[in-house]
Amino acid sequence: MKFLDEAKIYLKAGDGGNGSASFRHEKFIEFGGPDGGNGGKGGDIIFEAIPNLNTLIDFRYQQHFKAERGQNGAGRSCTGASADDLIIKVPTGTQIVAEDGVTILADLEHDGDKFIAAHGGQGGRGNESFKSSTNQAPRRADPGEPGEELWVWLRLKLIADVGLIGLPNAGKSTFLAAVSRARPKIADYPFTTLYPNLGVVHVDDKELVVADIPGLIEGASEGAGLGTRFLKHVERCSVLLHLVDGTAENVADAYLTIRQELKNYSTVLFQKPEIVALNKIDALTPELIGQKVSELKKASKKGVYAISGISKQGLAAMLREAGHYIQAKGD
Repeated sequence: MKFLDEAKIYLKAGDGGNGSASFRHEKFIEFGGPDGGNGGKGGDIIFEAIPNLNTLIDFRYQQHFKAERGQNGAGRSCTGASADDLIIKVPTGTQIVAEDGVTILADLEHDGDKFIAAHGGQGGRGNESFKSSTNQAPRRADPGEPGEELWVWLRLKLIADVGLIGLPNAGKSTFLAAVSRARPKIADYPFTTLYPNLGVVHVDDKELVVADIPGLIEGASEGAGLGTRFLKHVERCSVLLHLVDGTAENVADAYLTIRQELKNYSTVLFQKPEIVALNKIDALTPELIGQKVSELKKASKKGVYAISGISKQGLAAMLREAGHYIQAKGD
């Protein structure tokens, strides 16, 4: 399934049905009077967040959505039927943004969240509604009100517990493949990950959702490489897992480069809890591992896990710590 995290679509709620201008025509009833019914309400357009979806790709092939109009009123005081609402299903984590691209109309963060984006028009009043003691034979019947119409942006922010960050080739995809059933592309060149990947990790009795986003490089906040386009997918995470390539010449610089790009992008993201790991230790000698862990501790001012996605060394302990952050958030 292709990944798409942004789409612009057009919405048109249903128009209300027209009111009826009708009079009773029955034998032996000389003054039948008005009996025109009201029109039915047009259908609303409602967004609903559902689980098990992680892309907006369907909206690449359909950009226009129109709800049905209400039925017209009829004689014998018959009110037109209201139209069914049009429910558009989107992935949990989708934001509904106004056409200006800035104003957030709704943020569907939880499964089952709903938002009425466009209201259907009310049905027009039939002439029976206008009957009074001074106007016993009204011929007025109102047309239905038009339904709301607008363009909106859909922007997806994946829902994950743990966000993987790091420079290209830090081993994030290998890590995700090692701890989950996700099968991201893995290769020995930069930018193998072009779109975010999700994996479900089981740690003891906990289940964690891990998001792997494309690697950042220096200048990403200014558009270098793939820029910071995909950082929004780790904004909702409880904790960031920062992987540093142990085979890099300067692990401290690699760490600080990512931290600077996070700071440039978002203070909130920069201040999220972070777990730091020196990855690819299977390719290092014990002496070199100790040296690089020490350098990374000094740069990050945090404890550092020494791990390997290939040999799976150190993964369990690190994931347990990540699980503590998720539990703390839930409490």
